[in-house]
Amino acid sequence: MIGIYLAGSLLISLAFYFARNHLFNVILAWIFCILQGTLAIYEYAHPEETQLVYFTADSLAVIFLIVISIVCFPVIYHSFVYLSKHPYKPREMGMYYAATVMLIASISAAYLSNHMGITWVFVELTTLSASALIYHRRSKLTLEGSWKYIFICSISITLVFIGVLFATVAVQQQGINDLFYKTLSRNASMFNVFWMKLAFLFIFTGFTAKAGLVPMYTAGIDAKDKAPYPADALLASVLMNVGFIGIFRFYEITSHTSIFEWTNKIILISAILSVFVATVYMLRVKNIKRMMAYSGVEHMGIVMLGIAAGGIGYYAAILHLILHSLAKPALFFQFGQIYRIYGSKSVYDVGNYFKYNITGAIVLLLAYFIITAMPPSGMFVSEFLIFKSLFASGNLWILILVLILLTMIIWALGKNVFKMLFIKPVDFDDTRVESIPFSESISQIILLILVVYLGLNPPEELVTLINSAISTLPR
Repeated sequence: MIGIYLAGSLLISLAFYFARNHLFNVILAWIFCILQGTLAIYEYAHPEETQLVYFTADSLAVIFLIVISIVCFPVIYHSFVYLSKHPYKPREMGMYYAATVMLIASISAAYLSNHMGITWVFVELTTLSASALIYHRRSKLTLEGSWKYIFICSISITLVFIGVLFATVAVQQQGINDLFYKTLSRNASMFNVFWMKLAFLFIFTGFTAKAGLVPMYTAGIDAKDKAPYPADALLASVLMNVGFIGIFRFYEITSHTSIFEWTNKIILISAILSVFVATVYMLRVKNIKRMMAYSGVEHMGIVMLGIAAGGIGYYAAILHLILHSLAKPALFFQFGQIYRIYGSKSVYDVGNYFKYNITGAIVLLLAYFIITAMPPSGMFVSEFLIFKSLFASGNLWILILVLILLTMIIWALGKNVFKMLFIKPVDFDDTRVESIPFSESISQIILLILVVYLGLNPPEELVTLINSAISTLPR
């Protein structure tokens, strides 16, 4: 199936690039969504099946495939809405759709990859396709954002490549000639500790650019600020999962070695710094899209805290990733409506939102409670379990510090959100405010309801998949 999917995605992308007919673009887009959903269903129905040698549908890959397939549909819908409001040339619209398809396909292939080298290839493809989306508006600012993204991600992928080389040295010393994750896990205890430490440092640091973690989190901040908002929904959710899965795959290998505790300390340091950096910037930033981007840094930091703490934290980290991947697109879709009304990304220019878009305002208010993990948000459950794992692992002071930082984030985000909802904007001419149809908010409401439902009442199938994904880790 993965072969059909990749070939089909490539053909659809090429057709988008050369197509000049709107109806044809609509048909192609929904064909791709069906293809994406079919891939997820097939891989769920064929667990652990290896295809084309280098792709295996393990539990973690299946989870993320289902998530990206869910997100894919509203992304395509809101892309049509976005492009209908901007006078782009047919060639530019074709390029947008082609890049979107290639980004989703590259992410999906990276999820399924069972080989370090193949993962590296598809992660690099995500950089190329994402940069085309960032530069879509063809302005000086988007050019700056795309080149910055390419530059930082190129450095990061080079670091990953160096890490793979170090891992290769460790592997070849034991007479092993492949870099399949399962092979590495089976023989991990035999590998030279020095080379494995170097490999983990480089691989972890490199993938933080995609995951949105310290030290290379800056790649995603400018990207989400400059890209069109439907593309932001991908960059802020399922693309960040690519960074996580790259780290997690190698973390599983180190969990069978003597450096396991050392790797946990590295992850813990990065996680704490990520939450801290997000707090500092969210207290100051007034750009709405950057505010949402730094929220992603915070949540990825929380996820890695769960991984470093272990125990129930493993389960909670995966659950938190799922919920974050559904909640964050809803926020960026809502930003698209805010920008159409106010024509600005600044909190200072947005206000009294309930007056101009009552449905969108309700979505924004609900999204605030959900993204800050306040009940009834499903993210409250995952965060609570992560905090429980920190307490159980003896990291009480880290728990207290993180709780203080999260309280500051809730206050900073809440101050800005409630200002946008209730306080009258300064010098805003409301005589020509665009009326936003209710139908444009339906996808956001569905995504947010899913976050509540999956957190409070996760289906047995989901729990089984998560437990299977973390079954090889020490308890």
